[in-house]
Amino acid sequence: MKAGGEELSRRAFLAGTVTAGAYAYLASPALASGRHSHRHRDIATRVAVLGGGVAGLTVAHELAERGFKVTVFEPKALGGKARSIPVPRTGVGGRRDLPGEHGFRFFPGFYKNVPDTMRRIPVPGNRNGVFDHLVDARQELFVFDDGQAYLLPSFDAHGFSEGIRSVITAIGLASHVPPNEIEYFVRKILVFQTSSDARRVGEWEKVPWWDYVNAEHFSREYQRTFGNGLTKDLVAAKGKKASTRTIGLMALAFVYAGMSQASPQIRAQSGYGAADRLLDAPTNEAWIHPWVAHLRRLGVKFVIGYRASKLRVHGGRIAGATLVDKRGRRVRVKADHYVAAMPVERARVLFDDAVRAAAPELVRLDRLEYDYMNGIQFFLNRLPPHPVQGHVAYLESPWALTSIDQGVFWKRDLAATYGDGRLRDILSVDISDFFTPGILYRKAAVDCTPGQIARECWAQVKQGLNAQNDVELSDDMLIGWHLDPAVVFRRHKRAISTEPLLINTAGSLAHRPHSTTAIPNLFLAADYVRCDVDLATMEGANEAGRQAANAILDRSRANATKAKLGTLWEPSEYDSAKRVDEQLYRAGKPNALDVVPGPVPA
Repeated sequence: MKAGGEELSRRAFLAGTVTAGAYAYLASPALASGRHSHRHRDIATRVAVLGGGVAGLTVAHELAERGFKVTVFEPKALGGKARSIPVPRTGVGGRRDLPGEHGFRFFPGFYKNVPDTMRRIPVPGNRNGVFDHLVDARQELFVFDDGQAYLLPSFDAHGFSEGIRSVITAIGLASHVPPNEIEYFVRKILVFQTSSDARRVGEWEKVPWWDYVNAEHFSREYQRTFGNGLTKDLVAAKGKKASTRTIGLMALAFVYAGMSQASPQIRAQSGYGAADRLLDAPTNEAWIHPWVAHLRRLGVKFVIGYRASKLRVHGGRIAGATLVDKRGRRVRVKADHYVAAMPVERARVLFDDAVRAAAPELVRLDRLEYDYMNGIQFFLNRLPPHPVQGHVAYLESPWALTSIDQGVFWKRDLAATYGDGRLRDILSVDISDFFTPGILYRKAAVDCTPGQIARECWAQVKQGLNAQNDVELSDDMLIGWHLDPAVVFRRHKRAISTEPLLINTAGSLAHRPHSTTAIPNLFLAADYVRCDVDLATMEGANEAGRQAANAILDRSRANATKAKLGTLWEPSEYDSAKRVDEQLYRAGKPNALDVVPGPVPA
């Protein structure tokens, strides 16, 4: 597998993981009930969940509610990529350490599974549990080299197609895309909107987004906005590689969620929430800690600090698992059911030749690709004069940055709670392109030092937010910064991310497995598993965890209600068009709205 041109082999990944340990923040003793687990040479449980991220915790939640004995094994810290990462030794005077994170968390309105889980995690004083910690964003800002465009949740009374046209036109005009090209892009979205599921899977899944929107034929403005910018900023995928099916589904989901926020009728039909939601506190405080505490009350056990290193296969089944900690101490696990709930780059290391011989479909995991998407937080001594009440997408920034102003949404008094008393705001920034040269050092992020990455990101964000008569960010606001410790720096080599993000490349659906495997007691729960949301997200991980739990219920013949699976919604108004399109697709004909453009004259 290659990420941005640099191969990350199994050996290199494991070596990088060791290096990353110097940066990683481990769970506190209050969370790590298994901190003395090295004393136990053998652990028996009914269900062994190998990985304590969102998918693993979801499996544990669903099964524990149904009476299963579950043990979760997590090598680093519970919560996975969603966890908070406190910055060690930054809290003074009784305050907590500054709250860092892998990247900012947001919860689009089309998420259904994660909100359902949140509602079932009790929090004192919250009628809807953790769900009540979600706060609605009120606007989104798209930043271009020479302009900005605010998007507000809205619904066009003329219908869904006109609503989509309005959103696309606003973005296109702000980025100076020629009107005729905007109209063409609108048409391509309508083609996808009216495409049948058969065409989406059989045709669009295999076509890169860049080719689908014919970016090669159009202007530079069209290419950088619609061909590549939106895909990199929103889903960290390069347009020339991303599956049209994935990008199309996510584009529609985001637009429909925005419409549902403005229309109670659509919200009732779709089951969607506000278009964009964030937590009102660091993720661990608002979600992960209450979740783990609830799972403990349900009887779930946790063993922290041990990584699954070997699955023993006997008679076509998993007969046991071996886990190892950083000191090389081993634990042997015996269970009825095993759930591999780790990301794909770790799963395919665990699935050795013996496992692959028993479950040949797992060989295809080697063909899945991932890229880097990691975050940096800037700690500020005051809020900007006009903080954005939602996400900012810097569509033309070299490093494909997105940001959120945490101080707008977090309810705590930041100065009294974290750091040394100076903290008033946190600007959390995600980097989605680690391989394009920046504006300060003319180097890619993988070729920079941590300090250079911080200065480069700060410069790109300032360039996007500051205007001639409106300075939102200035250097005197900056207290410090925290870069995701999963970005590991090696002497005389490019930096690597030890926690990369799965990318839905064109044709990758065929290589993604289901939650069940040919090994009857081995199940998969991770965001690379086939699921309805079709994107590496917390929602995808949660959905995969529910699928794995349901599969275990089936295999064990348990008399219990299955976990509910939330799905994406699309308006019924397009059902007839999709039925017609399926007939056209089966006949080998294009969608009725599809046209092929000629080159734009020079």
